Amino acid sequence: MATSLIVNGKKLTVDADPATPLLWALRDHLGMTGTKFGCGMAQCGACTVHLESAAVRSCVIPLEAVANQRVTTIEGLSKDSSHPLQKVWISDNVAQCGYCQSGMLMAAAALLKSNPRPSDEDIDAQVSNICRCGTYPRVRAAIHKAASMARKA
Repeated sequence: MATSLIVNGKKLTVDADPATPLLWALRDHLGMTGTKFGCGMAQCGACTVHLESAAVRSCVIPLEAVANQRVTTIEGLSKDSSHPLQKVWISDNVAQCGYCQSGMLMAAAALLKSNPRPSDEDIDAQVSNICRCGTYPRVRAAIHKAASMARKA
């Protein structure tokens, strides 16, 4: 069965079982492998994407639940790594192994969109992604720096 959705601004159709998790529709059917599989239970956040601008864990959302909705993946955050978060992630070497970072970036981007001046507590509450390497202090500092850059732009 075909499901239409808007991914990174493009209307696309996915020919898959409607119960297929959005994560696998993105990776296996659309070739967007920036979104990662971590736990499959919406706990780790590696699969975070935006659904209608809200950060969601794509591993537990069935394809049928996102029909005709806007989905933004890490590939759609910017075309050239020009998003303030991407700039800081690169300049400040935030990632260590990097596996969780696309989900971290998507969670952080949703946070900054709704709260341009987040406190440490706001960041900890909204960016609840798990990082096996423990880069949380660098992530928090990068979010603050990107927020400052965005406010000055």
